[in-house]
Amino acid sequence: MGGDEGLAVMLAGAALARSRWPGLTFLLVGDETAIRAGLLKHPNLATVSEIAHAPDVIGGSDKPAQAIRRAKTTSMGIAIDAVKTGKAGAAVSAGNTGALMAMAKLSLRTMPGIDRPALAALLPSLGSNDHVMLDLGANTECDTRNLVEFAVMGAAYARIAMGLERPRVRLLNIGTEDLKGTDEVRAAAALLRQATDLQMAFEGFVEGDKISTGDTDVVVTDGFSGNIALKTIEGTARFVTDLLKRSFRSSFRSKMGFLISRPATELLRTHLDPNNHNGAVFLGLNGVVVKSHGSASDKGVANAIGVAAKLVSNDITRRITDDLAHFTAYRALTAANAAAPKAANE
Repeated sequence: MGGDEGLAVMLAGAALARSRWPGLTFLLVGDETAIRAGLLKHPNLATVSEIAHAPDVIGGSDKPAQAIRRAKTTSMGIAIDAVKTGKAGAAVSAGNTGALMAMAKLSLRTMPGIDRPALAALLPSLGSNDHVMLDLGANTECDTRNLVEFAVMGAAYARIAMGLERPRVRLLNIGTEDLKGTDEVRAAAALLRQATDLQMAFEGFVEGDKISTGDTDVVVTDGFSGNIALKTIEGTARFVTDLLKRSFRSSFRSKMGFLISRPATELLRTHLDPNNHNGAVFLGLNGVVVKSHGSASDKGVANAIGVAAKLVSNDITRRITDDLAHFTAYRALTAANAAAPKAANE
């Protein structure tokens, strides 16, 4: 029931996702009467869908604390509970991000060994693949442990979403030198450099102007910096496309130039279209919850559903659990090996 367009675009997106991935089935949570009326336009979706009535909805201005108190009666809360009870493999919502995060964390809890969940998304790059960036706003302050966990989770996500065997991982920083950055960032880098047998290739730091060059597969940062970086990237993309539109309309010669260069500009528009990269996931929870952008089109909603389906089918929670357990065991062995010579000398 969330998003700028509400029910209509969510149903259209689900119908499009069903045509792309015929094996999907849906639990549609919200106003039952409105959903049944909307399904009349999508008969193919109606045949593979169940409806769970929710008498209430979370508004865009509702605070997380208010949303939590109404979880049992709202479409968002009931959808998350369906994941917890096994009625659904994943929940997809275009509603209030803060409320979704709060209710998901309270209901599903964080995975064993994970201190905090992180919001991760695929973003466009100049490389042959997109890149994963996290955290994008779930945690404004992060310590060394959080950043290391984000790196492990982000690498697991990249292996599933992009089919990479050893994703290249970097920490967002104000420079690439080892002495640059906060104590937390430098300490996280030191720990990740030591863990050479993880299913990732840790390559140090990346600066903000190199995020989208294609030189890294996973960019790790705290939620405060990550959200600013995300909004800056989105704003710059809109600035470029709007500037091109204005330039091409400025004169007859420019309009002729637009006609000649239209294939290139269409490629640029497609590459920068946020609907083609829609679907941010809360990594680190005991269940899959995907956040669709509030202004997403039906194509964007379908992409978000596709992200959820891929994470469920590839068992993202097990992969993160295994990777984190491997990292924890590696650190324990390293600490024991380091302590052995010291104990012998004493």
